[in-house]
Amino acid sequence: MGNYETEAFELFNDTLIRAAKGEKTEHTPVWFMRQVGRSQPEYLKVKEKYSLIEITKQPELTAYLTATPVENYNVDAAVLYKDIITPLAPIGIDVEIKAGVGPVIHNPIKDIKDVEKLGELDPYKDLDYIYKTIEILTKEKLNVPLIGFCGAPFTVASYMIEGGPTKNFHKTKQLLYNEPKTWHLLMEKLTDMSITYLDAQIDSGASIIQIFDSWSGALSRPVYAEHLSPYMNRIASHVRSKGVPVIVFGIGASHLIPEWNTLDVDVIGLDWRTSINEAREMGVKKALQGNLEPALLLTDWEIIEAKAKEIVAQGNRTGHIFNLGHGVFPEVEPDTLKRLTELVHTYSKGL
Repeated sequence: MGNYETEAFELFNDTLIRAAKGEKTEHTPVWFMRQVGRSQPEYLKVKEKYSLIEITKQPELTAYLTATPVENYNVDAAVLYKDIITPLAPIGIDVEIKAGVGPVIHNPIKDIKDVEKLGELDPYKDLDYIYKTIEILTKEKLNVPLIGFCGAPFTVASYMIEGGPTKNFHKTKQLLYNEPKTWHLLMEKLTDMSITYLDAQIDSGASIIQIFDSWSGALSRPVYAEHLSPYMNRIASHVRSKGVPVIVFGIGASHLIPEWNTLDVDVIGLDWRTSINEAREMGVKKALQGNLEPALLLTDWEIIEAKAKEIVAQGNRTGHIFNLGHGVFPEVEPDTLKRLTELVHTYSKGL
């Protein structure tokens, strides 16, 4: 578990941790999904020389990039720079990240034999560079929490089955409905992998975890409840048993908010389609994260300011973490993120 106070950082900013636990905070904490990279000049310079995977295998370089948004924007958390498919290669998946495409799998899952062949993750042997990065960050660089993360079983499985990104999830749903035995075996293996993966992140210093349930909006609530909720609960309950809060987040998944509300998570991340007030009206009493529409970051400041203030006011400094409704994209000016962070901090203090 991450240290909230160390000799190096006597004034540790734990605002985000307290907000995740539902507490009222002095100001609304802020971080941005994909705050590392995309539009940062420091990142773009590094990317001229190295690929994403090459960067993540260099702990000092990865730590530098992970810490940079905290220094540049004054956000209340750092998020580890890596991809959700990082733990797949060690268990036997031939994966690469193609520029402009995303994760591409060269040996997709087709049947139960493919699932049975999957190996087990040995985190400190297979992914030692990740844990070295975390230790550098939490012991030497950060005075804010480090967010660790994993991909949710459905999202990771969709890449493994489809062979890459998809808009319709046809092969994934075909396997889920046609081959329930295969599906549940795959879910078991991915859940075990995720728990092992997150355990090592937490033991190395991560103090909050986000589960990226990115593509789960493709499923109805009843299907999610039957085929995914038990596995999400296993992961979340294990992380929380270590005293670490858990955030769940997905895109286009407003219909799943009531189901997420039944899970053993601390925070529900909202995209821009559902307001904080609407989530509360659904009966959600857990902490909420979100949810400025990313496209607004390209609009006039007056528009950004008005919407951000509306979100912050709805959050009311109680169990609310300010974020975007999805990730930062390349066209966003870094100064806009810095200005937005300052606005949220300043405006929320007056509520």
